[in-house]
Amino acid sequence: MTNAKHYLLSVVQPADGTPPGAEELAAINENLQAFHQELKEAGVWVFAGGLAAPGTATVLREKNGDVLTTDGPYIESKEYLGGLCIVKAPDLDAALDWGRKAVRATTLPIEVRPFHGEPDA
Repeated sequence: MTNAKHYLLSVVQPADGTPPGAEELAAINENLQAFHQELKEAGVWVFAGGLAAPGTATVLREKNGDVLTTDGPYIESKEYLGGLCIVKAPDLDAALDWGRKAVRATTLPIEVRPFHGEPDA
């Protein structure tokens, strides 16, 4: 896949959502592991991982030459980035196909975005 571009598959987590029960979560984790294995076998896997809740974030900001540190999310939102996956795909259509599989595995919305500055395949 020499002309492949990188795409970010963002897992969109609702901030006010109810976490799934143990059985449902186990099924989601199993589906997610199978999805990651499929990505690896297809040679498109770059990286994937889940993120802790926004309340665990530390925000760094530059102000007057200093870097300030504050707790909590950068912004309050109805949704947040719950996880991510980076894939190599020849074009947007192929990346969207992987995004559809991610939706099925996670049961959550997936945002698919190309990385800036990469040439079209």
